[in-house]
Amino acid sequence: MKEVDIKTRDGNADCYAFYPDDAKNLPSVIFYMDVMGVRDSLFRMAQRIADQGYYVLVPNLYYRKAKKLSFSPDTVKEPGPKRDEMFGLLQSLNLEKMMSDTSYFLDFVNSQENTGKKSACVGYCMGGPFSLGAAGTFPDRVAAAATFHGARLATEKTDSPHLLVPNIQGKIYIGIAEIDPHFTDEEKDRLENALKENHIDYKMKVYPNVRHGFSVLDSLAYDKQASEEHFEALFSLLKKSF
Repeated sequence: MKEVDIKTRDGNADCYAFYPDDAKNLPSVIFYMDVMGVRDSLFRMAQRIADQGYYVLVPNLYYRKAKKLSFSPDTVKEPGPKRDEMFGLLQSLNLEKMMSDTSYFLDFVNSQENTGKKSACVGYCMGGPFSLGAAGTFPDRVAAAATFHGARLATEKTDSPHLLVPNIQGKIYIGIAEIDPHFTDEEKDRLENALKENHIDYKMKVYPNVRHGFSVLDSLAYDKQASEEHFEALFSLLKKSF
């Protein structure tokens, strides 16, 4: 792992890069974290992706608050100041901010001597809409985007990422937890209709009998079999896209 600081419109974002040694012309992957922040479990996931032959960048999306900011999985279920802080940080992020940040992340990975010019994005939980939004905001730069148990993918808000679907040129993968109060059937239908109507090359899969967060290694909802299936789906998407 290599820690790098990337200057953005709003400050310096601490980011964490993973890539195979001595590799050249690697496709790059922007890895959007979940609500618990940048931490060892996400770094292990990023390394696993990198080992398949990719340059993976994990930005700390909470950099405006603090460097390398993270929360324990128990924070999600325990009411109190830490959970309030975590969800306050979640609410402080929006698609406009994240797409501004993403422009700098893409510039950075594209400037590295061991990367190519096309990128992919993957987002987990709160990172899901940012991955999908990047595909619609930077269609000429993002060859593929995946979201796993993403929230707020197709809301009625004016900045909902599904409204950017008409711009998408790359391949899309939507992995959905069957038990997920953060992604309703109404949102699923709204997103799928947008993808179909715009003839997007996409795959949508509902992972049965698992909860929101199933793919993340330290999540309270982690499911080993479903998580392994998510890695297989992600690797297949990336392989087909570069």
